Amino acid sequence: MASPIRLDSIRKEYSAAGNTHVAVDDLTLEIPAGSFTTIVGPSGCGKTTTLRMIAGLETPTAGTIHFGDRDVTDAPPQDRNAAMVFQSIALYPHMSVRENIGYGLKVQGVDEAERDRRIEEAAETLQITAQLDKMPSELSGGQQQRVALGSAFVQDPDVLLLDEPMSDLDAKLKAELRVEVQRLHKELDATVVYVTHDQTEAMTMSDHVLLLEEGELAQFAPPGDLFDHPVSEYVARFIGTPSTNMLPATVEATGDGYVLTDGQFSVPVPGDLFADRVGDDVTLGVRPQYLDRGGGSHGVRVRVDVVEQLGTEYVVHGETTDGSKIDVVVADDAGLATGEDFDAYFEPDDLFVFDDGGDTICHGDALSQSQPA
Repeated sequence: MASPIRLDSIRKEYSAAGNTHVAVDDLTLEIPAGSFTTIVGPSGCGKTTTLRMIAGLETPTAGTIHFGDRDVTDAPPQDRNAAMVFQSIALYPHMSVRENIGYGLKVQGVDEAERDRRIEEAAETLQITAQLDKMPSELSGGQQQRVALGSAFVQDPDVLLLDEPMSDLDAKLKAELRVEVQRLHKELDATVVYVTHDQTEAMTMSDHVLLLEEGELAQFAPPGDLFDHPVSEYVARFIGTPSTNMLPATVEATGDGYVLTDGQFSVPVPGDLFADRVGDDVTLGVRPQYLDRGGGSHGVRVRVDVVEQLGTEYVVHGETTDGSKIDVVVADDAGLATGEDFDAYFEPDDLFVFDDGGDTICHGDALSQSQPA
């Protein structure tokens, strides 16, 4: 039965040559039972360390881990009813696919008839029934990864842990396996925790996303919340492709209230959020997809540097008049060339506003209420 996973003030330190490195720091959250949660972030942010602590392969320096009501902080991996699939495809080369998938069950003492039933069920779900009697060396990379998933699937775990299982696969196989893993989740009564550095995987596969920053919790929320309501500039930059544009502005008082301005635009803002910030420098975040060449309430002048075609759309990379880098996603490049200028417009309800420390002051829904009728 799927278990919720609760991490309470988890910390993991490593010591070497008299120096202490903190890999995970004060991580507190609860992963809902039966959910698909992805841990994402740049290299070295603590993703795999967190997963290994959940698995029991690492012991926290401080804090506790619960599966449901059970404290598993010090429990060995075999006592957690958790299965793990690693980044490297670890198959026994001298065993057939059938033997690889069922090896864990054999070690557990599951009788042969039950083993065969589970193996056949897993193979059918993962579409590798025709490969059951083959050796790993006869399989493609994608088929090998399916075998690794099958060996975890047959154990009927309460918790399934996946550590970057697609990182070594090509784009086509990744796309196929993303679907397979989501389908596998629906077949299992398990809580799935998936580690990746690929935010596209995180956004497309997950019920919840755990974004880490240097071992600390940046934001834990459904994918749509991270995209639409980031709690910091870091989250807004990391989530979304191309990355969120960051435009400098200053809070100013006018006769009619308060505005965010950089000389090109002047965005009215609510006094209850900005009255005590007059004179402060802030940053406006706006996603490239929300900039429009056709017109809008506010705009910036952009000088084109590079135009990339991405299938049905184009990404224009350029600079604003103050030298800020800016990307604009357009449906038609309309002959835009390096060195040309154009205006990119935005609406206040598409903005994020960050203070000088990178924390979110407000999102666009708060700004839209301050706009003139």
